[in-house]
Amino acid sequence: MPLTLDTYRLLGRSGLRVSPLALGAATFGTESGWGAEQDEARKLFDLYVERGGNFIDTASTYSGGTSERLLGEFARNRRESLVLATKYTTLRRPGDPNSSGSHRKSLFASVEESLRRLGTDYVDLLYLHVWDFTTPVEEILRGMDDLVRQGKILYVAICNTPAWQVSRMQTAAALRGWSPLIALQIEYNLIERTGERDLIPMAREMGLGVVPYSPLAGGVLTGKYSRADLAADAGVGDGTRRAFNVALGAVTERNLAVAEVVGEVAEETGRTPAQVALAWTLRNPGVTAPIIGARTPAQLEDNLGALEVDFTVAQLARLDEISTVSLGHPHELLASDHIRAVTRGELKIPIRR
Repeated sequence: MPLTLDTYRLLGRSGLRVSPLALGAATFGTESGWGAEQDEARKLFDLYVERGGNFIDTASTYSGGTSERLLGEFARNRRESLVLATKYTTLRRPGDPNSSGSHRKSLFASVEESLRRLGTDYVDLLYLHVWDFTTPVEEILRGMDDLVRQGKILYVAICNTPAWQVSRMQTAAALRGWSPLIALQIEYNLIERTGERDLIPMAREMGLGVVPYSPLAGGVLTGKYSRADLAADAGVGDGTRRAFNVALGAVTERNLAVAEVVGEVAEETGRTPAQVALAWTLRNPGVTAPIIGARTPAQLEDNLGALEVDFTVAQLARLDEISTVSLGHPHELLASDHIRAVTRGELKIPIRR
């Protein structure tokens, strides 16, 4: 049954209702080198919300702050109907050691800046953006809880953090009576599936909704790259997203092979590769809302078509086979026939997953 943007889902173990696809506002502004000018960004925003979308994602340093500023302007007349998510921890002022990190000073200053740029009294969802391996978890959680109690943020969440730290934080929050984390943002797509080892199962167990970023693997899954891009100097220095992805090592033989199968399934279903890749991510029961980062209304229209995609069992099996990753230890061991035999024998005991 096709989804729509107003087929809302609950975010984690909360009552917050969000659309099944979030709109990424990292493309609002051109400071990154590949974003959308203000008028084009406004078209993206209007198209998304007019279709019933209510979940919009930004961060304190996206486009040097332009992303939050533009989003605030666009959202001004419908603020209450939107779920605005932003993030803190990335460097806001080069040379200032306390303008980044997860600590209390960075947290409070970043939130105040975000509120000013967004033109709002509160942020619906605040993420810790990047784990800094420095700040005690109690300092982070207490600071977040203080901001919730002050009414400046409503819910708290986390990105790009080891699973064991997230579960530790969720446990500490429960024991102290602090605001729990309700969402986990990670990279997750047909190329990057390592989140299936620990992060996604942990999130389901601990009550966090998974909000994947880069569901198209930076565009690699759209079929726009070829083996010509494997050359060491492909696009180097031209400032494009293509050069960025090549420099990051996102264009590999393995990744291009995955993209080829995505293209084959797209042709069979009469869909685009982007729609197939997004629809695959949406099918994971542990995923709440992938973030789409379109730069043009045409790209956004195409991405929204993922809500209508359906697969055959055979197509899903092919996508799974070409993209599968080793779950590693202890997961591979625990799933083995040997462990099944020595722990359960012939007994038919249901396993909770």
